[in-house]
Amino acid sequence: MQILHLDTNHELLINQLNASGFTNHEDYTSSKTDVEAKIHEYDGIVIRSRFTIDKQFLDAATNLKFIGRVGAGLENIDCDYAESKGIYLISAPEGNRNAVGEHALGMLLSLFNKLNKADNEVRHGQWLREANRGIELDGKTVGLIGYGNMGKAFAKKLRGFDVEVLCYDIKPNVGDDNCRQVSLETLQKNADILSLHTPQTPLTLNMVNADFINGFQKPFWLINTARGKSVVTTDLVSALKSGKVLGAGLDVLEYEKASFESLFSSDMPEAFQYIIQAENVLLTPHIAGWTVESKEKLAQTIVDKIKARFC
Repeated sequence: MQILHLDTNHELLINQLNASGFTNHEDYTSSKTDVEAKIHEYDGIVIRSRFTIDKQFLDAATNLKFIGRVGAGLENIDCDYAESKGIYLISAPEGNRNAVGEHALGMLLSLFNKLNKADNEVRHGQWLREANRGIELDGKTVGLIGYGNMGKAFAKKLRGFDVEVLCYDIKPNVGDDNCRQVSLETLQKNADILSLHTPQTPLTLNMVNADFINGFQKPFWLINTARGKSVVTTDLVSALKSGKVLGAGLDVLEYEKASFESLFSSDMPEAFQYIIQAENVLLTPHIAGWTVESKEKLAQTIVDKIKARFC
């Protein structure tokens, strides 16, 4: 089987596939059009998020047997059309779930203790202790939307705190010893913190909008390490201004390009101009699952799944 690698990944991926008898070719620079012209030669593709795998691309890939996406989500692939052609879709949420869980917890604790704000002030000669009095996580209720690999990893990290963890998921019976599954209404009634752990689907696009936010009984903190387009940024800004959202940790943004490699394709939106000035908002560039360890684990997960299916 011939495999075309379209993004750089941990070296173990190609090394182990070579050792298993696969033929591996690398092309990290050609345009999508140029790749389409030769994709019929390949049995498999390994990609991160370089470009969208759409119907036109899949029609050109006449011999394709699998697509391996070195990451958790498959939203850049026309999954239904690929599966209709018998193409096996591989993702690797197991590879970066621990990283995401740690990052979500880090963002939450940083917001509660004003670490980013206080650090910046001290670096500028300000020693403002009372203005940086924090709050404690113990005693709070944490609500998770989505309880798959990422949600479960975050809930596991919360076990050392005296918190109640609730989750809402469209799948039944996903709760476990670390989290109690409830209705969305129950979650909105009780949560002090909301953390998103959902894929990008039609159900989650623009999910966190004004109506959704106003459905919460208490003011709450928002953590989003999932997908940026799940949150309507203008509605989040309105909620931050009103105090309905007490603060936000955003690893992902509505404005990201589909490749996740850059931010704006045009002028900076007005809502984002507010967010970058807000002291109660913490921002990172889509790196929750982006650790030294997860790079290796993601690659290993893809290798293991390819070998399990085709060796």
